[in-house]
Amino acid sequence: MVRLILLVVVIALVLVGPQLWTRRVFAKHSEPRADYPGTGGELARHLLNRFDLQHITVEPTKVGDHYDPIAKSVRLTPAIFDGKSLTAITIAAHEVGHAIQDHLGYQPLAERTKLVRVAQGAEKVGAILMMGIPIAAAVARTPVASVVVMMAGMATMGISTLVHLITLPVEWDASFRRALPVLRQGQYLTPDDERGARSILTAAALTYVAASLASLLNLWRWLAFLRR
Repeated sequence: MVRLILLVVVIALVLVGPQLWTRRVFAKHSEPRADYPGTGGELARHLLNRFDLQHITVEPTKVGDHYDPIAKSVRLTPAIFDGKSLTAITIAAHEVGHAIQDHLGYQPLAERTKLVRVAQGAEKVGAILMMGIPIAAAVARTPVASVVVMMAGMATMGISTLVHLITLPVEWDASFRRALPVLRQGQYLTPDDERGARSILTAAALTYVAASLASLLNLWRWLAFLRR
């Protein structure tokens, strides 16, 4: 019983801890800065123009900061788009990092984009298929049917897990091989701000680690359920 409780606590810390830490780090660096000449949205536009990416738009959004490689658009939440804080500047540069990846033909980003299209409904389909195992077994009256349905369900859910695993190196590259060097070389940040920006990017990366672990945990949960 004690081991089970400890396991639950550890899992909760691994999955929820990074999100809480990310919020804390983002909030710490979200104070408006009068010494910044522009907002996150304006910096994104400036950096895109600097790299001859005028065809890529910068738009406000309410569904999370991201780069859309299909629409060729950097989309930023209001706090980032209109913000003049270190968090706003850093996250805007990170999303521009994805645009640079796309422009340079960075293969992991292209693979993730393809998988995301497939994975959008795959997890739901997988869950439905897994629920259908008892029905398939009852109708076919053979364990082979349930095994087939189980494998199909695991495969579709596995796509979502694969997306999460590919996402981490893509995000890390956009942060530490694109955004941070651009901010450093362009002298957009002081040394102290650069340390803060690194903390912001590291915290954001850990949320993707947590998402990958959550996806793996979901697969493990289904396997444990089927072994009963």
